[in-house]
This record gives sequence, structure tokens and C-alpha cells, in this order.
Amino acid sequence: MNISLQNVDKVSAVLTVQIEKADYQEKVEKSLKTLRQRVNMPGFRKGMVPMALIKKQYGISVLVEEVDKLMQEKVGEYIRENNVNMLGTPLPKENNVNFEADENFEFSFDIALAPEFNVELSNNDTVDYYDINVTDEMVDQQVKMYTQRTAKYDKVEEYQENDMLKGLLAELDENGNTKEGGLQVEGAVMMPTYMKNDDQKAIFNGAKTNTVLVFNPATAFDNNEAELASLLKIKKEEVANYKGNFSFQIEEITRMIPGDLNQELFDQVLGEGKAHSEEEFRAQIKETIAKQFEADSDYKFLIDVRNYVVNKIGKLEFADELMKRIMLENNKEKGEEFVAEHYEKSLEELTWHLIKEKLVAANNIKVEQADITNMAKEATRAQFAQYGMINVPDELLENYSKEMLKKRESVEALVNRVVEAKLSEILKGQVTLNHKAVSAEEFNKMFQ
Repeated sequence: MNISLQNVDKVSAVLTVQIEKADYQEKVEKSLKTLRQRVNMPGFRKGMVPMALIKKQYGISVLVEEVDKLMQEKVGEYIRENNVNMLGTPLPKENNVNFEADENFEFSFDIALAPEFNVELSNNDTVDYYDINVTDEMVDQQVKMYTQRTAKYDKVEEYQENDMLKGLLAELDENGNTKEGGLQVEGAVMMPTYMKNDDQKAIFNGAKTNTVLVFNPATAFDNNEAELASLLKIKKEEVANYKGNFSFQIEEITRMIPGDLNQELFDQVLGEGKAHSEEEFRAQIKETIAKQFEADSDYKFLIDVRNYVVNKIGKLEFADELMKRIMLENNKEKGEEFVAEHYEKSLEELTWHLIKEKLVAANNIKVEQADITNMAKEATRAQFAQYGMINVPDELLENYSKEMLKKRESVEALVNRVVEAKLSEILKGQVTLNHKAVSAEEFNKMFQ
């Protein structure tokens, strides 16, 4: 067998494979013998079909299969051993191969090559890095959430904002009397704080238990079908039938009393002994928020590095026609229109992929199993943190991360996150960072 690679230009080549009978003969004979042991043919016992008959009926298909397997194996070896920086897969040219008449075969493939380029970053390169401010308001909101989790609920006599009301809801007629046969809901629950209409909301200010108030649910909740259907215990399609006033007899008023900022709460949120005062507790909360923001800043930094390096290198040359054929081959069901529409975007992603590969190689970044496991735990920890759960037991993190590692797509995503985290950390030390302090709102607008 002979394999050769001939460059057409800088970004494309033709791979030629010449296969002789001696390369495949033994494999074909072995496959035919194995087939003879399995095949059932009328008039012959199993395993006793004459080899001539086997060759006549199956010879060509076995030959094609073995030549194809041999060719794929050897082409793969050639590409690996010769470090051919290929994009996509080899695309077969129009090969005039006659398996019935010929014994020696020649196959040719078009190959798209990755463009050659250099990428180097140093302290002469300046990239923006956004430091997101952690405000006292953010800390207050987080602390408030924790105290609400340990809140108690008291029955009170007079309504205040954020209280919950329970009572009898009854439909009224045009004269303001309880409508005969009208809709009534016993034990109706609502929170006037969430009403959309301020005038309707004001009706409940200072209301006491056992009083009866008149309001218009449709106006109060701005004709929101979901909210009205839930309050009136009806189907959404029936909501339009109830535009008038209702009476509401208040039976209970429930008020949430936030939990105390005490040692028990500190230990529950942060872990035993991590904070001994409200000041220390708030400092820890602020540090946790800052750490979450740092991950966001690193993500934005890598996006900015990408844009900076792409602009620095300039537009790379690709074998466009070959690349479009490869893209079409991978998206046959979507057709040429899809390729035409998405080709330029795919090149942008490919360009960054090639740049990132060079940066990873240049900085000798490796991904170990321990890195993947730790990233799975950090990803799990971040998910819990979104719900305000900071002091998550290691055992729980371990169990959740193990489930994540069972899924192939999750592992691939984790590997990519490890690579990007390591790359970001290294590049932050290589380039000059132009630190910019921003609010969370300003930072989020950058992604809109």
C-alpha cells in the first residue's frame, strides 16, 4: 500500500491511496471463510457450502468492505503519524474503481488543511478586565433571603404590605349585592402587594379581620388570565366572563416575620464557626458574591481575548469550497441553504477553536481527571449558590457531581470549562489587564 499527500495550495491537498491485492487478499480470504461457517444455503449443510459459491455470491461485497476498512485504518494512521493538520474529514474525489475487474485500486481524497498562523501574547497586549462591584444592597438582599428561610408566620389582626389574606370571595351584581348563583370561592388566598393596579391595592390598606371589602379582580390583576384563574378557581378561558366587582370577607391575615440574624443562622448558612457576628456574616456573604462575579468576569475576559487575538491575527485563509462541502456533508438534512446562511459564522467559531488550540499547546495546558472532578463539584456548588445555598455538605456535592460525570455530554462540557478556566488564568498573567469597575447592571448589558 502506498499513501501520498500532494498540496494543492496552502490550505488544501489531495491524499492518494494505492492498494494492491497483497494488501487485502488475506483479510478477504479470512472473512469469506468466516462467512462460509455462518451462511445457510439450500441444498448444503451449514458450513459446507463450496467456497467457489461463497465467492461468487459474496466475494465482491466482502472485497469492498475489507478494502474500505483497510483504507480507513491506514489513512487514519498516515494522518496521525505525519501530523497532517486536517479540518473535517477527507472528501472522496470521483474515483473510477472497478471492484469486479481490477485487483489494484487507487483512491483520491480532497483534504482541507488548517491555515498556518502564529499567536503570541505578552504584556505589550492590553485587554479589558471588568471588576463587578458588590454593593451593600446585594448583600442586604442575600441576607434578607436567608432570614426569610428561617421566618415564622404569625396571625395578625390588621393588614400591612406583604401580608397574605384568606377569606370568602363572592361575585357581586350590578347593584353591589351578592349575585344569585354567582361565583364564590371559599378560602381564597391572595397578596394585595402583587396587584398591578395601585387604586385596587389601596383598598386593602389597614384592613382588619372579619371586615368585608369590595374590589375588582380583573382590574386589580390587569386581566392576567393565569393569576385570575388561580384566584377564582376557574379555567383560563372562563376568565373573560368575570369583569365585575367581588366582595372579600377577610378571615385570616398572615404575616411573615423574618428570622433573627443569630449564631444559629450564621452556622446554618456558612458552616459552624465561620462567622460570629453580623459584620462577619455580611463580609462572608460579600466574599461569596464577589467570587461568583469573578467567574463572570473571567468569562467576559476570555470573550475579549478572543476578539483581541482574532483582530490581531487578521482573517485566516480557508479552502472555502472544501469547507462548504464538509459542512454540507455534516448537515445533509439541512441542505445548501443552511450552509450558505451559516458558513461565515462557522468559520468564526473554527478560527477561535484553532487559536485556542495553539494557546493551550503553547502554555502546555493539560486536563487531568482530578480537574474534571473538581470542576464538576464547583459547577454543582455554583448551582446551589444560585439558590442561596452556600454551606452545601461535601457528601451532597460529591453525589451530584458523580451524576454529572455519568453523562458524556456533561463531561465534554466540563473538560472545555477546565481548559478555559486554566487558559483564562494563564492569560491574565501574560497580558496587561485594563481593569474597569462596573456595576452588575452595566456588566449584564454587555451581553444584551
